[in-house]
Amino acid sequence: MLDALREILGPNAVLSGDDTVKWRSDWTDSYHCTPLAVVRPKTTHDVSAVVQWANGTGTPIVPVGGNTGLSGGTFADGAVMISLDRLNQIEEVRPQSRVAIVGAGVILSNLHEAVDAHDLVFPLTFGAKGSAMIGGILSTNAGGSNVVRYGNTRDLCLGIEAVLPTGEIINLMSELHKDNSGLNLKHLLIGAEGTLGLITRAVLKLHPKPRAFATAMLAAKDLDAGLDVLNALQQATGGAVEAFEYMPRAYIDAHRAMFPAAPAPFADSYDVNILAEVGALAPRDARMMQDGSTPVVTHLEDTLAGFIENGLILDAVVAQNEGQRRAMWERREQAAEVVLTQGPVIQNDVALPLDRLQEFLTKASQVLATIDPEAHDISVAHVGDGNIHYTVSPSDTDPAHKDKIVEAIEKLVQDMRGSFSAEHGIGLSKRNSMKRRKDPIALNTMKAIKEALDPNGILNPGKVYPD
Repeated sequence: MLDALREILGPNAVLSGDDTVKWRSDWTDSYHCTPLAVVRPKTTHDVSAVVQWANGTGTPIVPVGGNTGLSGGTFADGAVMISLDRLNQIEEVRPQSRVAIVGAGVILSNLHEAVDAHDLVFPLTFGAKGSAMIGGILSTNAGGSNVVRYGNTRDLCLGIEAVLPTGEIINLMSELHKDNSGLNLKHLLIGAEGTLGLITRAVLKLHPKPRAFATAMLAAKDLDAGLDVLNALQQATGGAVEAFEYMPRAYIDAHRAMFPAAPAPFADSYDVNILAEVGALAPRDARMMQDGSTPVVTHLEDTLAGFIENGLILDAVVAQNEGQRRAMWERREQAAEVVLTQGPVIQNDVALPLDRLQEFLTKASQVLATIDPEAHDISVAHVGDGNIHYTVSPSDTDPAHKDKIVEAIEKLVQDMRGSFSAEHGIGLSKRNSMKRRKDPIALNTMKAIKEALDPNGILNPGKVYPD
């Protein structure tokens, strides 16, 4: 097997034994595996040749990018892992049409830097941006903090190139904003977690870089009030809210314990803390005034003062410089580190209708108390898109006990017309959830598509689709 792969890619592109150590566990350290080999192709045709060989020999293939997933999607025990890290070319940045053509191995923060030189942004952002790669981001349809203004990854992609399970290369590298020529195969592959094809290149949508930001921490009575604040702020700013991120008291306390040098969000402590950011595109909103103020910041300060006066919020602190803004964002972006210090946890990445977020948190606490009175939760949420990361620290780590908690939270989410998976993907960790909660007709349709495209079952086997 190794000889065959070396003949296809060259000896330096095929790793085995101890050379595969860095790929043997995921970022959460929850899944450990021993791949047969890790191969590092440089081109789409290299990927195609490996997949064609794998299909002919029945060898399972697992794609990996930055390996920052949270659901076990890159578990590769007994499989050949294809690392796409060498497909890392930013081929073109075209400011006039506001697109970037990139390889699947491009790291998100590197793309941010490249388009920044053109006063543009690729607005997707999250804590793992320094290691997450475009291929994995597309394969999981990642979300992040700016979905409220720009949408998920799916909304930021015009076209892709991918290698199908047969080794054939499908060219969907469209730069068009409108194309109704049959089924949208691009959207079939985005979010499929590498089970239907390996994304190797993409055409990504860019947006104008905001000329200035106004960033604040807000305290609200509850998330129902927070949603009222979001809607009022969208109206006051003409839809310019870039992020609206929820952090409860428990998270703030855990963050300060882990990062004691970090500033407190407020002089007082509150149950509901929200990071809000507004991005100004118009020069009139971003120009520096003689007194050193910026209109977008002044407008946010005045708006929030009105919210405090009419009781919509309890408190607010507006960042006065980039250092203060960065500190606010670090508090939110360090969530994964903070949560994983709580010991063994159950991660519930759920989505709900926006007006039922507070109801969910209230009922989830009640459900948890009936199953495990000693457990506690620590959550963060993207309020603007209804995504709550409801993380539970159980008192008992027995798998059956953990699954009981997961099932109970899932049922609550389903009863509230939500989804058990918002942005982290299915991978291994949520296959039981798929079996329990996904519409059976939809599930059978997904399986039929998988079997039609990958009859030998070589691409990321054992993921997404329940047995």
